[in-house]
Amino acid sequence: MLAEFLKDYLPIILFLIIALGLSLAFVAINYIAAPKRPDPEKLSAYECGFEPFNDSRMEFDVRFYLVAILFIIFDLEIAFLFPWAISLGQIGLYGFCSMMLFLFILTVGFIYEWKKGALDWE
Repeated sequence: MLAEFLKDYLPIILFLIIALGLSLAFVAINYIAAPKRPDPEKLSAYECGFEPFNDSRMEFDVRFYLVAILFIIFDLEIAFLFPWAISLGQIGLYGFCSMMLFLFILTVGFIYEWKKGALDWE
């Protein structure tokens, strides 16, 4: 019984062991070989625009959230466009019109955000 189990699952077990070993080796090599001298540029605020270790109740600009939401919207649009493009032959005209309506709604939202000045940086 054990021989049958190993015959069926030995390649999978070996693959998992090799993958785990390589992952741990890469992490260890990175930890050993990486420079440990952070400069001021590396320690500066990255995407949020303010220092991360100040008071958590401080005011900050809402435009960072608007840009993040805009990124998520267009990222989701791309995520929907790939399967749509692959299955367009099967879904036909109804699928095409549905996607055009979806893209139109996203375009209207983008134009609204643009006209409101959410993308203008001072």
